[in-house]
Amino acid sequence: MPFYSRIFRRILCVAMAAFLVASCVSNKSKTESKNGYIFTYFTKNGEDGLHLAASRDGYNWQKIERPKDFWLPKIGNSKLMRDPSVVKGPDGTYHMVWTSGWNENNIGYASTKDFISWSEQQEIPVMAHEPTVRNSWAPEVVYDEKIGNFVIFWSSTIPGRFPETDGASEEGYNHRLYYTTTKDFKTFTPTALFYNPGFSVIDATFLTFNDQLYLIVKDETRFPPKKYLQIAVAHSKTGPFEKLSDPITPEGFWVEGPTAVQIGDAAIIYYDAYMTRRYGALRSTDMKTWEDISEQMHFPDENTPIRMRHGTVIEASKSILEKLGLNGSR
Repeated sequence: MPFYSRIFRRILCVAMAAFLVASCVSNKSKTESKNGYIFTYFTKNGEDGLHLAASRDGYNWQKIERPKDFWLPKIGNSKLMRDPSVVKGPDGTYHMVWTSGWNENNIGYASTKDFISWSEQQEIPVMAHEPTVRNSWAPEVVYDEKIGNFVIFWSSTIPGRFPETDGASEEGYNHRLYYTTTKDFKTFTPTALFYNPGFSVIDATFLTFNDQLYLIVKDETRFPPKKYLQIAVAHSKTGPFEKLSDPITPEGFWVEGPTAVQIGDAAIIYYDAYMTRRYGALRSTDMKTWEDISEQMHFPDENTPIRMRHGTVIEASKSILEKLGLNGSR
């Protein structure tokens, strides 16, 4: 074999070996980043702070035991921590926002690296500029890679703002979705209208499924009763949004608080079936046909006063799950 040919073959072998090692490291990294899921939620009225459940498969959820009086809510007039929404930022920090009370013009915020040690709680006055606003409910936070900002959106009622649907919800509420953006959770863009579907709307959340972004919302119309979930294709995390689908939740069920992830080749939407005091779930492989898989799910404290309420499911690494005390294969 000519000398240069032998040298070339050696170089080729070294290059291939390096590629295989890099590939294994990359695949290992991807695997470690998706070793399970954390479910942030609240119980009762949200007065006792953050609760966590964890799962390796997204179906069997284990309650994460916590010290008594762990991280109680401290902001807002009502001192509640409802509807906790969490997103992982590009630096690995998890950012959480929550509903601080039933009739507040602000929301709560804090951050963590491990779901154990948290930053000081912060009040974000998202609707303080609206003197008659009645509420700031179910804030969600997502990271928009295209603009390098976090997007926070929530539901509020401003009396008289959308008269065409006045009286459609209980107690005079008539919600629309509003939003703000931030890079650092210190300065925020002016609050603006996020989504007006033509009805009282709450509990919006996003799902990325097979690289397509979707918005999920609840129709909060009471007269006549709707109380179901619908989805729409989203062109970005600030819109525009395409036409809403038909209702996807079981007929006759009043639901709220959707949160969604892709597990394998399926989209899973979890929801709070609050009238029956339990959590439910839907599964789809095409975002058009939905299967009710509630009976396949196992949540802690079902049908008890401390059952899980509206929260967020987020992917978590093996190290975080182990630090939180997730046991076995669940």
